Amino acid sequence: MLIYTLRRVAIMIPIIFLVSVVVFFLANLMPGDALTGKIDPLNTDPAYIEEMREKLGYNDPTYVQYLNWVSGFFQGDFGQSFVHKMPASELILSRLPNTILLAVVAMIITYIVSFLMGRYAGRHPYTLGDYGVQVLNYLALAMPSFVAALLLIYFVSFQLGWLPATGSIGSGVDPGTWKYIVSKVEHAILPSLCLGLLPIASYTQFLRNDMIESSQKDFVRMARAKGTPEKKVYNKHILRNSVIPIVTLLGFDLAGIIGGSVIIETIFTYPGVGQLFVDSINNRDYTVVMAITMLLTVMTLIGNLLADIFYALVDPRIRLD
Repeated sequence: MLIYTLRRVAIMIPIIFLVSVVVFFLANLMPGDALTGKIDPLNTDPAYIEEMREKLGYNDPTYVQYLNWVSGFFQGDFGQSFVHKMPASELILSRLPNTILLAVVAMIITYIVSFLMGRYAGRHPYTLGDYGVQVLNYLALAMPSFVAALLLIYFVSFQLGWLPATGSIGSGVDPGTWKYIVSKVEHAILPSLCLGLLPIASYTQFLRNDMIESSQKDFVRMARAKGTPEKKVYNKHILRNSVIPIVTLLGFDLAGIIGGSVIIETIFTYPGVGQLFVDSINNRDYTVVMAITMLLTVMTLIGNLLADIFYALVDPRIRLD
């Protein structure tokens, strides 16, 4: 396991390098830069504009700009945010806890709901309850996340007033208090639920179908023939084997949810990495855009590695060499 993990980490390095090349040159091909739209050429001295471009390195050859950026990246220096007047790493770290909270709450909701619904539907197939679960799954699969977000904001927040619809913390709440923690979680529930709709539907269907298929296999029939109680047959023999495909997707979820938070955070005006990404594109703050893109890339690679490790831990038959 250790050798496998080290080998996978070593493979990540050239992948990150190749992604950095693509990210940088795509950003470089986009129109304008951080100065565009921030300085009025008609009311600003052209010499000052040229001085700022020279100072920021925008006049350097493209390959020089890339080498300067990538060398700083591998040293932990993501550059300066021109809009926010601070290092991009500090800016992202200030928003990252909110997005991580969003991802954690979304994963908790996803796995609890999909496990309960999938287990019920798989144990009671082709019943009225099973059909009801499948109808909910199809609705969740067909509904775009932004539509679900607007519906939740209207009904849950505006009509019922159960949960807040915007922001990440209530007004007048002191940090470090229990009320502060509760407020943070309450503000994360609605966007997390939107992020989890698609995985909930997918995982519920995976678990249901796999449980139905596993219930017809020879080892289950043998357990029943030996007089094993039906509850033990489902919990130990069927459910344990059927849950493996879902657990293996845990590593992918982290990067997928954080990547999908771009739209959701914008709708809920949730101050996380996703909203920062959109704002940075609008402001042409490409240093922050590239830093966030690389962060998502690294998290995706780590998620892939975690998925393989979880697979081996859940299923003893799997050995990673």
